Amino acid sequence: MTRLPTPTPTRLALLLATSLLASAATAQTNRACTQLIASGNPEYPPFLWVAPDDDKALHGANAELMQLLSREIGIPIVMRNAGPWARVQEAAKAGRIDLIAGAFYTLPRRLYMSYIQTPFYQTRSAVWMRENKAPAYGKWADLVGRNGITVVNNSFGEEFDRFAELRLTMQTVGSVENAMRMLSMGRADYLIYEEAPGQAYANKLGIRNIRVAGTPVSREPLYLTLTHQSPCFSPQLYDRLNKALKKLVDSNVMDQLVASHSERWQALQQGLLEIR
Repeated sequence: MTRLPTPTPTRLALLLATSLLASAATAQTNRACTQLIASGNPEYPPFLWVAPDDDKALHGANAELMQLLSREIGIPIVMRNAGPWARVQEAAKAGRIDLIAGAFYTLPRRLYMSYIQTPFYQTRSAVWMRENKAPAYGKWADLVGRNGITVVNNSFGEEFDRFAELRLTMQTVGSVENAMRMLSMGRADYLIYEEAPGQAYANKLGIRNIRVAGTPVSREPLYLTLTHQSPCFSPQLYDRLNKALKKLVDSNVMDQLVASHSERWQALQQGLLEIR
């Protein structure tokens, strides 16, 4: 298996700085930089989900983190639902949003957005299988020859993405809900999706016949990104975001946010939390 180089902090900083300087001159100016518009994957509880009382807004741990970040940098950050994850990435390319609040590092994405150097959370991507019908899994090669499924435009780290492209048979669908239903009904042998959001959706859908394999596919850092076509894009803003986010990360606030929003999501699904 070909191993792609992992971006070290120094290498990543260099790439980011180069991206910033190269792209700053081409940033669009079709709207004033009086606020930052952020979006992200709307099927990503406890990190992000569509607000039950406003389908244009996003709630979750990442959304609250953006509000804390807004106070640190002194610029309003508005969390907006830009649609499915694939559409969010298209909006980033076009400059319709300024920030993505939660993305894995991939080389293709770096072409249209810069990664804030300090990751704000470490996620675990998993292999989901049906109970009592799960093939033996302990390493990536065990998935070769089986029919897999995942959500369109998802990444699980550069190395696994490369392996999947070369060796695995995987179809993509538009939503995690569809993917989980298909796995539960036996229309796929396995699903690749992050553990925490996957468990949240399995609970929501009442699916009880699937489980996570013990060995994760990958553990990947979750980043905030600044889009190159944002009218607010500049090295100065990048530096402010990085310093403010590092301060929040060093305070371990994200662990508290994930815990509280996991409880909030569960209460919403059970109808126990008043919408406000």
